[in-house]
Amino acid sequence: MATEIVLIALAIIVVLGVMSTVRIVPQARAYNIERFGRYLRTLQPGLNFIIPVVDRVNTRFDLREQVFSSRPQPVITEDNLVVNIDTVLYYQITDPRAAAYEVANYLQAIDQLTVTTLRNVIGGMDLERTLTSREEINSRLRGVLDEATGKWGIRVNRVEIKAIDPPPTIKEAMEKQMRAERDKRAAILHAEGERQARILTAEGARQQAILEAQGQQQAAILRADGEAKAIERVFQAVHANNADSKLLAYKYLETLPTLAQGEGNTFWVIPGELTQAVHNLSRAFAPSADGERAEREEPDGDEPEGTAPELTSGGGPSAEALHAADLAADRAAEAVAEAKAEAQAAAGPSGLPGQRQSEP
Repeated sequence: MATEIVLIALAIIVVLGVMSTVRIVPQARAYNIERFGRYLRTLQPGLNFIIPVVDRVNTRFDLREQVFSSRPQPVITEDNLVVNIDTVLYYQITDPRAAAYEVANYLQAIDQLTVTTLRNVIGGMDLERTLTSREEINSRLRGVLDEATGKWGIRVNRVEIKAIDPPPTIKEAMEKQMRAERDKRAAILHAEGERQARILTAEGARQQAILEAQGQQQAAILRADGEAKAIERVFQAVHANNADSKLLAYKYLETLPTLAQGEGNTFWVIPGELTQAVHNLSRAFAPSADGERAEREEPDGDEPEGTAPELTSGGGPSAEALHAADLAADRAAEAVAEAKAEAQAAAGPSGLPGQRQSEP
C-alpha cells in the first residue's frame, strides 16, 4: 500500500514537472524568458519548452497594434493663449526584449514625450494656425515619437489630435467672428441677387422696347407700302384713263370743302390756285363762241343698251354736264365764302397782316 502511494506521488511529480516545462504562447503574443534572473530568449507563438525552476516568464507582450489616448494637456501658443489638446496614439511593439529592458514604463514614456513634443510644436504657432494645421502637427509629432521610441522596440504608426479646446472667451470671440463672416456672406449674396435681378429686369425691358420698336417700324413700313401702292394705283388709273385738266380741276374743287371741316381749325388759308381752278372749270363747261350748244348724240342701234354716252370731239357739253358744273361752282363758292368768314372771325376785325383777301 505504501509502495503504491509513493508511485502515485512520483507520477504526480513527473506530470507537474512535464507541465511546468511546457509553455503554449498564443498568436500575436510574445513571452520573455529569464534564466536565473537574466534574459534568455523570447518565446514565439506555439508550443515551447523551458526548464522548470531555472527558467521563468518575465513579461508578456501583445504584438498587435494598440491605441493609447492621453488626457487633455494645456499648451501655450505663440500668442500666449492656453489651449487644451487631446491626442490619440497608435503604436505596436516590434521588439519585446527592448520594450521590457530598455524602458521601465513605455506607455508613460510615450505620454510624456508626446506632451513635451506637442508643447514645442504648438509654441511656434499662433491660435489660428494651430486650429488649421492639424495635419502638420500630426506629422511632426509622429516623426519625433517614431525616432525616440525606435530604441524601445515600439513603432508609432499614427498620431492624431482628437480635440483642441481654446478658452471660453476665445470661443465666444470666434463664434462672433464666424457669425459676422456668415452675415457678410449673406449680405454679399443678397446684393448679388438684387444686382442680377435688376440686370435681368433691365435686359427684359430693353428687349421689350426693341421688339416694340421693331413692331412699330414694321407696321409703319407696311402702312407706307400700302399708301404707296394705293397712290401708285390711283396714278396709274388716272394716266390709264387719260384724265385732262378739267377733271383734275373738278376733283380739286370737290375736295376743297373738306379742308375746313376739322374741329380745331380756327385759321384757314385760301390757296391762290383756287381762282385759277374755278376759272378753268368754268371755261371747261362754258358754251362755244358761236352761242350754239351741241346736242346729245343718239346711240346707234348697233350699240348695246346701258352704254354711257360719249362726248364728241367737236361738240359742246350736254345740259346735265352744265348743270353739274353749275352746282359744283356754287358749292365751291359757298365753301370759299364760309372759309373766308371763319378766317376773318378768327383773325379779328383788323385782320392779319399779310393775309390774302379773296373775293367771293
